[in-house]
Amino acid sequence: IEIDRQTRETVQLRVDVNSADWPELSLLPEIGENLAKRIVESRAADGPFRDHQDLRRVRGIGPRTLERVRPYLKPLADADVA
Repeated sequence: IEIDRQTRETVQLRVDVNSADWPELSLLPEIGENLAKRIVESRAADGPFRDHQDLRRVRGIGPRTLERVRPYLKPLADADVA
């Protein structure tokens, strides 16, 4: 049997924090199930995140965690110029 092999491709995960459900958010580095659920709860209680820095309002997300996940976040409309 001869099998053609496809070259390996890297997929870049990009998540919209204002629309993603917790299972999708839990795929981000340093974000597990509990923290992902807190992000969704914060969004429901306090409204959408205006920029990625707004994620700091979620208990458990500090500067280090935010910087680790930032490359995996989709830009938010009219935000994140920093």
